[in-house]
Amino acid sequence: MMTTTRYPLLASIDGPDDLRRLERKQLAPLAGELRAFLIESVAQTGGHLSSNLGTVELSIALHAVFDTPHDRLVWDVGHQCYAHKILTGRREGMSQLRMRHGIAGFPKRCESPYDTFGVGHSSTSISAALGMALAAKRLGEERKIVAVIGDGAMTAGMAFEALNNAGVTDTDMLVILNDNEMSISPPVGALNQILTRLMSGSAYNAARAAGRHMLGFAPPLLELARRAEEHVKGMIAPGTLFEEFGFHYYGPIDGHDLDTLIPTLENLKKLKGPKFLHVITKKGQGYKLAESDPVLYHGVGKFPADRGIPTDGGGKLTYTQVFGDWLCDQATADPRLIGITPAMGEGSGMIRFAAEFPDRYYDVGIAEQHAVTFAAGLACEGLKPVVAIYSTFLQRAYDQLIHDVALQNLPVVFAVDRGGLVGADGPTHHGAFDLSFAACIPNLLVMAPSDEAECRRLLSTAFAHDGPSLVRYPRGGGNGVAPEATLDTLPVGKGEIRRRGRAIALLAFGSLLPAALAAGDELDATVANMRFVKPLDADLILELAASHALLVSIEENSVIGGAGSEIERLLGERGIHVPVLRLGLPDRFIEHGEQGQLLAELGLDKDGIARAVRQRNAQ
Repeated sequence: MMTTTRYPLLASIDGPDDLRRLERKQLAPLAGELRAFLIESVAQTGGHLSSNLGTVELSIALHAVFDTPHDRLVWDVGHQCYAHKILTGRREGMSQLRMRHGIAGFPKRCESPYDTFGVGHSSTSISAALGMALAAKRLGEERKIVAVIGDGAMTAGMAFEALNNAGVTDTDMLVILNDNEMSISPPVGALNQILTRLMSGSAYNAARAAGRHMLGFAPPLLELARRAEEHVKGMIAPGTLFEEFGFHYYGPIDGHDLDTLIPTLENLKKLKGPKFLHVITKKGQGYKLAESDPVLYHGVGKFPADRGIPTDGGGKLTYTQVFGDWLCDQATADPRLIGITPAMGEGSGMIRFAAEFPDRYYDVGIAEQHAVTFAAGLACEGLKPVVAIYSTFLQRAYDQLIHDVALQNLPVVFAVDRGGLVGADGPTHHGAFDLSFAACIPNLLVMAPSDEAECRRLLSTAFAHDGPSLVRYPRGGGNGVAPEATLDTLPVGKGEIRRRGRAIALLAFGSLLPAALAAGDELDATVANMRFVKPLDADLILELAASHALLVSIEENSVIGGAGSEIERLLGERGIHVPVLRLGLPDRFIEHGEQGQLLAELGLDKDGIARAVRQRNAQ
């Protein structure tokens, strides 16, 4: 529980109404308390830190000026929503942030009326806010609509689709660009250069303000001033593309200066039509360690706040590191390899590759659709692109995966990280559907390694394959099986028997093999490491079906349409009537919590697998 002596102002805020009762001079001290509380709290629970430290003053200003939740506030991605949550009655809940049955790390509609739109993926805020604004207009409701989007999220095409639509609707909405010159990684591309040039717009805005003050009492000169304004704008701020979209552009302003933020928002609140406010913030603001390394402090585990995150390495090898090492070794062996990431260079383990092969590394920004079709274009010309992407983000490029890669049978490798349950980030980030949505695509080779060594060999298998391929591996470490420094492949479509037993055969796909082996020991069951979801090892499945009374498929993927469904389809086509028990993720979105805890609750640990088999045999 928070002590009123350490955070006296923050302890008095149980909602935005309390915030609005404070005097203006109290808001800066409140921001100091809120920032200190954020550092202390996130250090104890883990979560997103540097992005949240950068939006403390902006969160205070928005709730001070706007009548939330009647006025709608939409956060993009949600990495920066902690201050918002604290100010809207969830201060005490921060002690259980991202824990099972605790508050979520992202805005969530069912958690609070102040969370007006559920987010987790980037670049959705303007679209959602436009929908809310048009709904209010249609229903005759007087409410303000505000979307807060980061400069990283502005690189995605969806944001510009929304701007394109919003600019011609004459809808009363405000888009705030929170420009901290970062997404998760430093931003890239021409748009970032445009936004940097936009900062020079302060000179233009100062000139415009002075001109209007001088001409304010001379109506006949207003039209002349408007025409001159357009020419001045073209000379001073040539990158002001947002006004070309139909928005009235304001800024940039200091996002940490409440004496500027609040009057600006109060003035914009009175104006009609689509408005665009450019706010400059600093990721990690107020915590020197996070300011100096905002990427390291973007998503953190528990750490000592006074000393910071240890940077001496250690810990067990992760699948992400296995991929990063393999990528460099394969690139050394084959100059055709090109590495591509949609703004997840650090998260996908590509930092070493980027340093060693800078001319073969492409971070395309938060643009998953573009990343996939860009890879297809490279493959058309004889190169061998490897797209490193999270499972949950590949969903955003599904049409490109089908139409631009698989349909043309192009040799693109998809290294799909965070397959299965990711833990504290919850349902927006769980890789729950990739085996299902990938297995139905013609031409696509789909693999799920069971340990680190197998992951490396399957990546090599994918790269050697003359067609599209996907290797799907989980978040974090594996079973401690260190890979060899080779580029050896595995036979396509072939699994292996890992344990011989009787009556029952457990067919494990990927990361759940250790749990299957442990359950197999308890049940005296045969255990197969299947490796390939597509093509299935039909010979192995038919052999097991002929010698066992029950087949059990085990996968950390949606049970609907997954590998178990494919086993049943294969047996049905061959007219083989052996029962199949399919174990996997249920037909619902899985909430946030620790990975092991979630797997146990879902019956996908050793005890759960054994229990499910016994219950089936008892029927």
